[in-house]
This record gives sequence, structure tokens and C-alpha cells, in this order.
Amino acid sequence: MDLISILLIGIGLAMDAFSVSVTDGIILKNPKPLQAAKIALFFGGFQFLMPCAGYVLGSAFAHYITTFDHWIAFILLAFIGGKMLFEAITEKDDDNDKEIQNPLSASTLLLLAVATSIDALAVGVTFATINVPVVYASSIIGVLTFAISFSGVYIGSKFGNLLGKKAEIAGGLVLIGIGVKILVEHLFF
Repeated sequence: MDLISILLIGIGLAMDAFSVSVTDGIILKNPKPLQAAKIALFFGGFQFLMPCAGYVLGSAFAHYITTFDHWIAFILLAFIGGKMLFEAITEKDDDNDKEIQNPLSASTLLLLAVATSIDALAVGVTFATINVPVVYASSIIGVLTFAISFSGVYIGSKFGNLLGKKAEIAGGLVLIGIGVKILVEHLFF
């Protein structure tokens, strides 16, 4: 597999992480570089690790992984997006800290990173079947995802300042939409 193909795969895999990073930027409003880096590190790290894990599992397990990967991603994204929607709609003016309102919490980042990188696991299985050097390809995918996610936090921050609470609702809908998109793509296409 050539470098251009790996870059295109990396960009494609990074799009879900980018959307979630935009949502995180909306919530943070004025992110600091270390906050954006933490978010990007989770997404980039998992986009690196998942193809490696998929490669290790190999093509013998591909059928089992692709049988339920879309359901895991859907459930995680729908839960987090639904919770975000609920809290944005029912939020009082005192702005109490809530776990979903803190996109920097390790548990939230872990759930989102896993949910957005499940497809990368299947890509890793594919890499095993066609003998792609997995560390090389996964490194490119991880670095691309890191850069795209880092910029997504700042794009979301600018967008969120324009719309306020409506942007948080939109962010929850985006997460649910990504989950539905993943589910529909796997079930019907």
C-alpha cells in the first residue's frame, strides 16, 4: 500500500474524531493548547493503537469484529450525545460542572476515543490481510488524527462562541448523528 493510500485512509478515519473535537471545542469555548493537545492525544493515540490491535487479531477474526463494531460505536456515541443534549436542554444558569460538560475528563475522552476508532480496528485487520507495515501505517494515521483533532478543538471553539447553548445542543446531535451514520453504513451498505 502506498503512502497516498495510507494518508487517505488516515484522513477518512480521522473525520469522526474531528467532529467530536469540534464538539469539545464548542464546550470548552476558549481552549488552551494543552487542553487541545490532551483531546488530540486521546484520539490520535487510539487511532494509532486500534489498527495495531486489529492487525494482531488478524483476518481470522474479521467476521466477528465487523459483526458488532458498528453497534458499539453507535451505543457509545448515542449515549454521550444524548447525555450532552439532555444536560444542555435542562442546564440551569448556574452552570454546575457536569462530567459530559467536561470534555477533558479521562472517562469521557476514553469513551469517545474508543467509539471513534472502532473502524480503525477493522482497518488493522485489513492491513494484516494485505501485509501492510502496521506500525508505519498506524503512525501516519495517529499523527494525522492528532493534527486534525487539535485543529478541530479550535474550530469548535470559534463556532461555539457564536451560538452558545445552541452549539452544545448541535454538538450532542452531531455525536448521535455520527453514531447513526456508522450504524447505517454497516447495516445497509
